[in-house]
Formats: sequence, C-alpha cells, structure tokens
Amino acid sequence: MSKIAVVYWSGTGNTEAMAEEIAKACNADLFQSSKFNVDFVSDYDAIAFGCPSMGAEVLEEDDFAPMFDSVKGKLSGKKVALFGSYDWGDGEWMRNWQAECEELGAVMVAEGLICHLTPDEEGLAACRRLAEKLTS
Repeated sequence: MSKIAVVYWSGTGNTEAMAEEIAKACNADLFQSSKFNVDFVSDYDAIAFGCPSMGAEVLEEDDFAPMFDSVKGKLSGKKVALFGSYDWGDGEWMRNWQAECEELGAVMVAEGLICHLTPDEEGLAACRRLAEKLTS
C-alpha cells in the first residue's frame, strides 16, 4: 500500500475541507503546510498539495508558497495531485501550478481539482475520486 501525504493551506476552511476528504478517502497523513518540509518528501509515495487561489490567482505567499518552493526540487518522479478552492477567476493559478509540477518532472495523477468556495457534495465526491487516483 502506498504511503500518501496531503499537505494544505486554508484561510477560510474550504481547502481544508477538501484536504480532509482526500486524506480520509485514501488513509493519508494530513499536514498543514507549516508542518511539512523537504525532509518529509522521501517518506511518501504520493503527495496531494492543496492551496486556494489568492490575490491575482497565485498560491498563498506567506506559508504555502515557501514550503512548496522548498520541496519542489524533490518532486521529480513523485506521484502528485493538486487541489484548492477559489472565489474568483477561472482557475489560472491551478493551470500554472499544474504546468510547474509537470516541468519539475512530477507524475501528475490527475488535472488539478478546484472547487468554488465551500465544496458541495459534488466537490467532495471529486475529492474522493482524486484520492483513488493517488492510491492507484
């Protein structure tokens, strides 16, 4: 069985709800981004990273982005999934983040999952489907 980490930052609880659903569905270790660092990456077969869209459709800059910058050099060949919530825009932050991970050599298990504001039942079901892809 694969060892999976779900690492997230959430300001309003929306991305946290997604992270909790993904972690529960695949029996993953759940980390807030401030509690995860580069030393943990090699302990996991797959990692799901979650961050909402902030500002002009970018990753959260004070906590999440520095953590992600510190681990991205270890993502080549690693199974990775991305998820997050948003309130405005069209998902540009997720497309950019997905492209960056692909350029780093991460093995993307799916397209980045986005939910508008609080994930509804359809959004939570999408989180469970993403969890399945992390385990396969």
